Amino acid sequence: MNYSTPSTAPEFSVSSWLNTNEDLTLVNLRGKVVVLHAFQMLCPGCTLHGIPQAKEISRVFGGNNLQVIGLHSVFEHHEVMTNKALKVFIDEYRLPFPVAVDNLHQGSKIPETMEAYEMQGTPSTVLIDHLGRVRFHHFGQISDLQMGAHIGNLLAELTASRSN
Repeated sequence: MNYSTPSTAPEFSVSSWLNTNEDLTLVNLRGKVVVLHAFQMLCPGCTLHGIPQAKEISRVFGGNNLQVIGLHSVFEHHEVMTNKALKVFIDEYRLPFPVAVDNLHQGSKIPETMEAYEMQGTPSTVLIDHLGRVRFHHFGQISDLQMGAHIGNLLAELTASRSN
């Protein structure tokens, strides 16, 4: 889904961060394009397509202008989706980017960040521009070429804003 009128991205609601030494916030990431990749360890679409794509985005575009963030958003099989299992998963899949563990609502199976971004499930990818606005939101698989084009446009906007 493309956003003709971008809205400010909701802040992450996270119970813990893995694969990073600091808690990340959208406020602190202003000035960068953010790729938020929501996944679950037991999601076939995530392990077969979404996670490899997020790793490739991080490898190709990551650095000063772009930050990939994994969002482990559990809405089923809660008893086996522990932080300990997720740490092993991050190591086994060699994820190079920070991973946030989505906060679970009290009395709800839908995690808070997933709900705030109106995600339909996993894998989901949200692109946030350098001003902190949601510019692209997609549920399911998307081709690498399409994703690269969306990211390229946002990085071009960032570069243009710095030269003004």
